[in-house]
Amino acid sequence: MRRGSSWRARTCVALIALTTALTGLVPSTAAAEADPVLKPVRQCAELVGQFDIPSAATRVTAATVVPATGGEPEYCDVRGQVEPAVGFQLKLPTATFTGRYLQYGCGAFCGLIFPVQFPDCGGPRGGDLAVAATDDGHVGDGIDGKWAADNQAARDDFFFRAPHVVSVAAKRIIAAYYGSPPKHSYFDGCSTGGREGLLLAQRYPDDFDGILAGAPASYFGPLAGVYATWNIRSNTGENGAPIITREKLPVLHNAAVAACDRLDGLVDGQIEDPRACRFDPVAVRCPGATDQPDCLTAAQVEAARKLYAGPADAHGRRLYPGSQPFGSELAWEGTILPSPDFPVPLHTGIADNYLKYIGYPIGTPHSSLKDFQFTVREFDRLTPEGLKANALSLDLEPFRRSGGKLILWHGWADPGIPPAATLDYYQRLVRHSGGLRQTQEFARTFMVPSLYHCAGGDRLTEFNPFRELIGWVERGKAPDKIVATGRDAQGNELRTRPVFPYPLRPQYDGTGSIDDANNFVPAPPPTPPRDAVNWVGTDLYYRPGPVAPPVS
Repeated sequence: MRRGSSWRARTCVALIALTTALTGLVPSTAAAEADPVLKPVRQCAELVGQFDIPSAATRVTAATVVPATGGEPEYCDVRGQVEPAVGFQLKLPTATFTGRYLQYGCGAFCGLIFPVQFPDCGGPRGGDLAVAATDDGHVGDGIDGKWAADNQAARDDFFFRAPHVVSVAAKRIIAAYYGSPPKHSYFDGCSTGGREGLLLAQRYPDDFDGILAGAPASYFGPLAGVYATWNIRSNTGENGAPIITREKLPVLHNAAVAACDRLDGLVDGQIEDPRACRFDPVAVRCPGATDQPDCLTAAQVEAARKLYAGPADAHGRRLYPGSQPFGSELAWEGTILPSPDFPVPLHTGIADNYLKYIGYPIGTPHSSLKDFQFTVREFDRLTPEGLKANALSLDLEPFRRSGGKLILWHGWADPGIPPAATLDYYQRLVRHSGGLRQTQEFARTFMVPSLYHCAGGDRLTEFNPFRELIGWVERGKAPDKIVATGRDAQGNELRTRPVFPYPLRPQYDGTGSIDDANNFVPAPPPTPPRDAVNWVGTDLYYRPGPVAPPVS
């Protein structure tokens, strides 16, 4: 449920950095040059007006040509709204479009249109894709939830309808501008956007040919209502202050890495798979009742244990299929602890706004971060609305039949959304779809060591598989390796590391630098994956949410 939009600015930087390492997986210049440029068949300003789309009446309120700059081509900037209130922006290149459409997902509770970037991902020209984004049907700052207090239509747009109707409207506008609809359509989202990507594959299987779903908030009700609440409450003392302070995070993180780094056979400063780690924070407890800079108090040890364990009721029943992973500790600042940039931690805003305004049916008693009870009863009270937003259906057969390709990806050190939850869903999908080989024909998962929530990390900081998705959709090249990159604050490349389709893992071949992706080979896991979690929401995978009325 990412806050802010700087990740979009990093997208193309990450892709450019990967280009040389991925020459076997990206479009060649010759192949991309063969894609003809599609010229507009009408003037940009002529797009202003009504598009009568059944169940998704669309009005373009502004369409203006924006001159080319050093980073973007000339484009027609289209602004509009799908009834009742789904705002969108669509950028249509005037001289470089080759037929691809890319729609971005939003973050957190949406409410604003994040800056729409042209990724230089489809070939040698910048801006060869039309790109779009939406506010998901309401105005807000991404965290405030008051818009949902008594507006079911706004809720439903956010929960499931907006990304679908915008895709239909955007394709209709593209057809009007260029004389034909896009040849290939893609969706790219992380966090809430990752949830939207999965939801589109599950409920609207014909909308997109290829979908990237990063760190998906797919267990939306349990995530926003239970998991975020647990994280804040577990680390809040009776005086209302954080128990584990930001000054103690390096102590905890360094101890976890020291305990678990070498488990993959390589000491490289990162934890390859946190699930193999058996670190107990009591190992760095201060002696007696003291509080020293290089150790944790008894209360801090207990808070860390709760965060690593994840939500449960008084009987030990798990209320969410994940927890804070070992290795994520430095990223707790700003997420579950205050930081200079975020004096109100992200999970504080997410939990309190969801419980007060979004998570319960309109007209029923709501709760709050302070008052929520970790019980199965309260979990069940969140389910009716949660079902509308969850993206947990295991039936992706219509998406597979339509030729769709899905890439799931997640950072192993994500403090915002537990990576274990994504693997819980993927193993269930594998079982439902007939096995790993059959599932990987259309859906693959990539787990990135030390990566935080969508971007940034302790060692690896960038990961974006959009080029690989294009290669899979358009040339049938299923991604068997995607390279992650680690950079310092100045942008200097410090490490590259291959990420193989889960459950394969990278193994050092014994030659050359451990910071060079070329020196690693794929290896099977030491034991077969056992990722499906026994938790109280196991029926949610078989309770599909609603879909918007048919739109054509």
